[in-house]
Amino acid sequence: MIARITGNVLESTPLMVVIDCNGLGYEVHIPVTTAEKVPDIGKACSLFVHSVYREDSATLYGFATREDRDFFRLLVEKVSGIGPKIAISILSRMSVALLRGAIANSDIALLSKCPGIGKKTAERVVIELKDKVGIIAAPAASSCASPLLTELAEGSATSFQDVVASLMTLGYKLADADKLARKAANLLPADASVEELLKKALS
Repeated sequence: MIARITGNVLESTPLMVVIDCNGLGYEVHIPVTTAEKVPDIGKACSLFVHSVYREDSATLYGFATREDRDFFRLLVEKVSGIGPKIAISILSRMSVALLRGAIANSDIALLSKCPGIGKKTAERVVIELKDKVGIIAAPAASSCASPLLTELAEGSATSFQDVVASLMTLGYKLADADKLARKAANLLPADASVEELLKKALS
């Protein structure tokens, strides 16, 4: 099973990247949150990979951090009704930081905003993963990741969620609010307050 791919970027779209590894081009499906960190064409990139093998296909799903990959595995392996395509769609709309906060706080309404997830599926996500989100391994940045902080500290998930909610109240779409909040978190200490994160996100 392929667990990690390292090579030069041949092609890149918001949901797919082709990586050249010793002359072989591997097509890897990625969420938008990973696509944001993929370097330009021709540059080196390393992704954590989850492989799905079926009778008629072999599909690779890639992530900028080990934590993103492990969270993807939790979704597809532990939550009934969520397959790889829906899981990629979920991670494209919401970062792991926001997902962890929503699950820990049983925020069904926020989870239901993800494509492919209705209220019942969101409830299953909370039931199946609430006792698991706190034990995911600490993030390990790949060469595709920003050198800035790429994930919030364990105790900051609620603050992060509050910042996203505040930005959505101001009219930002979920994905845009999440992206702005992550950028702010990357630039501030892990113990930054909601007010500090929100101010940085809007600056």
